[in-house]
Amino acid sequence: MTVSGSGAKEAAGSALVAGSGWEYAPAPESREIVSIASEYGLFVDGRFGPASKGRTFATINPATEEPLAKVAMAGPADVDRAVAAARRAFDQVWGSMPGAERAKYLYRIARILQERSREFAVLESIDNGKPIKETRDVDIPLAAAHFFYYAGWADKLGYAGFGPNPQPLGVAGQVIPWNFPLLMAAWKLAPALAAGNTCVLKPAETTPLSALLLAEVCQQAELPPGVVNVLTGAGDTGAALVAHPGISKVAFTGSTEVGIAIAQAMAGTGKKLTLELGGKAANVVFDDAPIEQAIEGIVNGIFFNQGHVCCAGSRLLVQESVADHVVDRLKQRLTTLRLGDPLDKNTDIGAINSRPQLDKITELSAAGEAEGAQRWSPPCELPGKGFWFAPTVFTGVSQSHRIAREEIFGPVLSVLTFRTPEEAVTKANNTPYGLSAGVWTEKGSRILWMAQKMRGGGGGANTYNRLDPASRFGGYRESGFGRGGGRHGLGAYLDV
Repeated sequence: MTVSGSGAKEAAGSALVAGSGWEYAPAPESREIVSIASEYGLFVDGRFGPASKGRTFATINPATEEPLAKVAMAGPADVDRAVAAARRAFDQVWGSMPGAERAKYLYRIARILQERSREFAVLESIDNGKPIKETRDVDIPLAAAHFFYYAGWADKLGYAGFGPNPQPLGVAGQVIPWNFPLLMAAWKLAPALAAGNTCVLKPAETTPLSALLLAEVCQQAELPPGVVNVLTGAGDTGAALVAHPGISKVAFTGSTEVGIAIAQAMAGTGKKLTLELGGKAANVVFDDAPIEQAIEGIVNGIFFNQGHVCCAGSRLLVQESVADHVVDRLKQRLTTLRLGDPLDKNTDIGAINSRPQLDKITELSAAGEAEGAQRWSPPCELPGKGFWFAPTVFTGVSQSHRIAREEIFGPVLSVLTFRTPEEAVTKANNTPYGLSAGVWTEKGSRILWMAQKMRGGGGGANTYNRLDPASRFGGYRESGFGRGGGRHGLGAYLDV
């Protein structure tokens, strides 16, 4: 494994990609593409302004620990203002606007996202730590695609399967995580707006900048004031938004612990709720699988976005007869990944998003070793500054190990083995989560059988991490309830 970009200057700048015999030259994207202000306010009723108490917090670049900007910290009074603005916009403009007219605004936002995609990609990489090639090729195109997709539904709600004349709920309070900041904002906003609701969006405190840039896009698209409001802050801000009596619908994506607390707080309030929470997905490889294709799917399943993915294939279940071969090939593949500067177009593994998240990954990995699993990482000298963790594979993992049971949310893979399909299903389902799964085999009948037996909201057959706005997404048990994506995502924002 090699280190790319600015990290190469501090670490193994002369290292070679295994088996290639030549070096990658740095290919950095220009940071000048995006202009980051020194301070950002809240976006309420179509305008930016300071928090009522003037409090701010800092957002930093996780790859360098460099402060990027001061951001307004919303308090209860700001939540009141935002919810009032959203309710006013719903009552006076947006809720009664014909669907075809709402669609025009969504199309406009989608086109502006495409036009400013390079700017968003750079900003997302700087604020989040993920590689530029992921923000450029996945996050931003998918965010635009969600607005395009739901724009098409805005004037067809009566044909979505929720009755002939479904009605919006009102004001939606939406709390999103830090792993896909812009994509999660689009995932929440697009169906809510298409259905006729207005929104108060609360981004994660470690990644607020792309949501604030999206607010600028709303201004550029001339979205009516109050239709979308963005409140930045920490957990207290989100708690105040969720508990606000003026909210008709709450949508939360994040940890299972916080999701449980939200569900308890909302019990008996009559508010509609959807939760998309954690996961501990199994990626199951049978002995007849296309091994090289499966290796790429395993790498994509757990090391994409540094493993900061709720549906990550963090448990690899391999049939015993091919387990040694699969692990050997996986290790060879990991030596070719490049870790380093997120703005370098060659980088495969970026920075961990925050110090607390790095500490959690480190603690659980240490627990894996202490419980007897064998730990392996490719040779990799980490950059001296920032939050970094090398891709890690554990073999000899037991189902009782913490690394097999708890969501690590990092680039850590636990490998278990099985002998029969029945054993594979038993082990795959031995988790409190139920978000996603993957199956690798050449037998179509086995794929269908596994799909019937495995408990998860979705999955892939001979592929992994394939997301599309038209496909529904969601989980069971401690992975939450409700569905996003497709027409099912509309139902969460309609009075049905």
